Amino acid sequence: MQFIINGGRKLQGEIQLAGAKNAATKMMVASLLTEEPCVLENFPLIGDTQITAELCQALGSKVSLRGSVLEIHTPEIINHKVASLSRRNRIPILTLGPLLSRVGKAEVPILGGDKIGPRPVDLHLNALIKMGAKIEVSGESYIASVKDGLRGALIEMEFPSVGATENIILAAVLARGKTVIHNAATEPEVIELIKMLQKMGAIIELGANRLIEIEGVKKLRGVVHRILPDRNEAVSFGCLAVATNGSILVKEARQQDLITFLNALRKIGGEYEVTKEGIRFYRERSLTGLKIETDTHPGFMTDWQQPFVVLLTQSQGESVLHETIYEDRFGYTQDLNLVGAKIKLSSKCLGDLKCRFKVETYIHSAIVSGPTPLAGGNFQVKDLRSGIAHIIAALIANGQSTIQGVEEIDRGYERIDERLRELGADIRRI
Repeated sequence: MQFIINGGRKLQGEIQLAGAKNAATKMMVASLLTEEPCVLENFPLIGDTQITAELCQALGSKVSLRGSVLEIHTPEIINHKVASLSRRNRIPILTLGPLLSRVGKAEVPILGGDKIGPRPVDLHLNALIKMGAKIEVSGESYIASVKDGLRGALIEMEFPSVGATENIILAAVLARGKTVIHNAATEPEVIELIKMLQKMGAIIELGANRLIEIEGVKKLRGVVHRILPDRNEAVSFGCLAVATNGSILVKEARQQDLITFLNALRKIGGEYEVTKEGIRFYRERSLTGLKIETDTHPGFMTDWQQPFVVLLTQSQGESVLHETIYEDRFGYTQDLNLVGAKIKLSSKCLGDLKCRFKVETYIHSAIVSGPTPLAGGNFQVKDLRSGIAHIIAALIANGQSTIQGVEEIDRGYERIDERLRELGADIRRI
């Protein structure tokens, strides 16, 4: 499957955000913690939620969808083993806590997610071991078991991993005693998961300096919860408005989730207006270069750098982007260079933030010189977020572009081609 895009049009109008991918999938896993039905509103119809539904159904969940409302009910865990899924996804590791809590054993495949390098799970596994789980690696699976249930523990994380924080919370809510997480992730999606679990009966305290405390309870109940709007979609559409010199109202975009991005956008010459309906994005002046670094929340999110780099190719002067979260996330820049961008990559830390890759040889910094006109070309999607960068590049390019591998984009963006056509984009799926 591929997109054919004819660029050069200003995109204008309104676009409604879907529910956040990074929240919806975790909330589906959280529903495994209770025997009662759970209802998720503002549910995104994307590839990753389809994969997660497949996973939950294999474990015993009954799943029904009515428009954008999902009901998921797991009265009984019928299978403690997560079989190989039809598509790769890193969600299975998060089922360890719910399965250990309800049936005392679990087996999950060793799988990946985005094609952006390895994502080690030692933070996940070490925390569960501290909570009393026994974990073995057998073939292509993690096999876990626990006698007499999980117990609370003190978890000190060397890095505020979102996935590991969520995994610990999911394991701790039904564990005996108190679990304390130091250096926890505090992304909006993590907070929303906590709010959902609290509504289900969990006791979770948020402390200062990335501290989270969970007091285990004996049972959780069902819940009705609305999924927060996807901030990654908001950033993608904001970049798209500025890149095409258009004007787009992104409905339900939340300022509190985007403060760092909004500052960066204004610094380079983009502008925005916060309204009751959302945030309208447009261009205020000619774009200028910027030095920026990705970081954990509330810093500049790693998922925002790909669409932002496309903006930097249209900015005057030299820009620098230092990636401190993942070690292999600039593969997409090769395609951008082929259609006219001037992007040089480096293994050096071209920034001021403390970086885990300082003494490594990973390519994790980019120098972007601009502005450079882009021509139509052929793009191969390498991962979900680079896919949206390819779309933005194609929409500002002169001529026709072909984007192959759009299934990867469909993992996180609901009906992206249909929604962009409503803004005036010349894009079709074949």
